[in-house]
Amino acid sequence: MRIKLDENLPAVLADVLAQLGHGTDTSPRQGLTGKPDEHIWKGAVAARRVLITQDLDFSDVRQFAPGTHPGLILVRLDHPSRAALVQRIHEVFRMENVEAWKRCFVVISENRLRIRRP
Repeated sequence: MRIKLDENLPAVLADVLAQLGHGTDTSPRQGLTGKPDEHIWKGAVAARRVLITQDLDFSDVRQFAPGTHPGLILVRLDHPSRAALVQRIHEVFRMENVEAWKRCFVVISENRLRIRRP
């Protein structure tokens, strides 16, 4: 899967996901740190990458309707420490068929996955 990590996720996740075989880029690597969400989103879409973020500005499934983009994964942990984020995302990407999430809107929480498909 081609992935773009938002700046609100630990940079080490790029390496963790790459070790699982995913092509991962980050907003900071592309010079998008501090840029408006619109720039982050347009960059991910233009590069045909699934955006992984914690930003609730991306939580409106009507605005980010499945099938209208490469994919969006919203991570919502109760206690989103760096370690907890890395652990949960690694666990999900190791255990789930994430390739099937292309063009989907996905929410990852501590104990649950919600997947909206096109």
